Amino acid sequence: MAKEYETVIGLEVHVELATKTKIFCGCSTAFGAAPNTQTCPVCTGMPGALPVLNKQVLEYAIAVGLATNCDITRYGKFDRKNYFYPDNPQNYQISQLYLPICKKGSIEIETQAGGKKKIGIHEIHMEEDAGKMIHDAWEEWSLVDYNRSGVPLIEIVSEPDMRSAEEVIAYLEKLRLVIQYLGASDCKLQEGSMRADVNLSIREVGATELGTRTEMKNLNSFKAIARAIEGERARQIDLIEEGKAVVLETRRWDDAKGESYSMRSKEDAQDYRYFPDPDLVPIVVSDAMLEEIKAKQPEFRTEKMARYKEEYDIPDYDIDIITSSKHMADLFEATVAICNQPKKVSNWLMGETMRLMNEKEIEPQDLSFSPENLAKLIALVDSKAINSSVAKEVFEVMFTQDIDPNEYVEENGLQTINDEGALRKTIEEVITNNPQSVKDYHNGKEKAIGFLVGQTMKAMKGKADPGMINRILKELI
Repeated sequence: MAKEYETVIGLEVHVELATKTKIFCGCSTAFGAAPNTQTCPVCTGMPGALPVLNKQVLEYAIAVGLATNCDITRYGKFDRKNYFYPDNPQNYQISQLYLPICKKGSIEIETQAGGKKKIGIHEIHMEEDAGKMIHDAWEEWSLVDYNRSGVPLIEIVSEPDMRSAEEVIAYLEKLRLVIQYLGASDCKLQEGSMRADVNLSIREVGATELGTRTEMKNLNSFKAIARAIEGERARQIDLIEEGKAVVLETRRWDDAKGESYSMRSKEDAQDYRYFPDPDLVPIVVSDAMLEEIKAKQPEFRTEKMARYKEEYDIPDYDIDIITSSKHMADLFEATVAICNQPKKVSNWLMGETMRLMNEKEIEPQDLSFSPENLAKLIALVDSKAINSSVAKEVFEVMFTQDIDPNEYVEENGLQTINDEGALRKTIEEVITNNPQSVKDYHNGKEKAIGFLVGQTMKAMKGKADPGMINRILKELI
């Protein structure tokens, strides 16, 4: 009888915090700058340069801890994690080993079976990021960009409570949403502002002892994470069934090849020779500071969904999609506050907005059109100043350029023509030119009227009210 195996997974999630400056110096954290233009003696590890903690980093870390039901460490400190690598200019990383800022938390996920499961969070600690190595395989050289060195991170270490790729993705999506709602990070995997390392082991179903784990790195999308989990699970099962041992090691996932390879043996804490950082004073979280951060916690998705259901007359499906992004939810609420048309706002977000986002591969947080302009567009349609097809044309421009729809309609002569005399004349010409369609309509073919409406709209260059065309057509034929 074939053995059955259980997968045991824990995650280490690194999140770049949304501060304007680095964790221990005043250098910018803006993404995409020219290499080594956002550096100073502190973040490049110059001798004698002294770090000073960015208060916003501490506040964001505490906010994430509170949102994930953690205990907050009231007296903490930083430690030096010693290792030698070209992207680590100090030859140590400032992190937290002994007294992390948050401990013993949890978040609840929805399982595939429709139930709920609690995933434990062992700790959340603050640390600085390393620089970035750029390798050129053809020229056989490597360069280092220190712009990322000193960018503030929190590392969220889960308990080994997940049992499948589906649970891992559910956990990461919930975590990402919580952090985005807090405004603590944009959590863009493709830009590296959220990175997950997967610790995975397998054991026979029913066993209580954990198997030997491996750590998987280089995972920059949810799809890559899911594929890496399935690939590593299969690799470990093959090893065990061949009578071989799983080695405690760090592996790198190659998503293009669909396989992983060994990077190095897995280090223990003692390999890094941690010791308290002598240049940084202890962290004391006062009652007043804790209460101030608690008071600033936002309305999270679960509460927002309940309020939307009560306050706005929109479908559950719309609520689910809109609240799955903090930016989308803010855009919805701000537009509704201006025009008081929740269903129409929802229709624009669920319809044209989602279509263009998919087409242009844009994330919700990168939407640039303003609530004011969306409200103006809805008002133009409501007043019949433009028809729905023209509105879609205007929205497509607004989506990328955030133009004022009133000005754009005026400048491009897109207003609906409501001159009934001119419209009637055009319709008469359409009727004369399409006798077969008129005959079909008289013979009971309702679709024929649609063709005649289309021909009229074409003749009017799309600038007519379809309802008025319909009425006049039926009157004339």
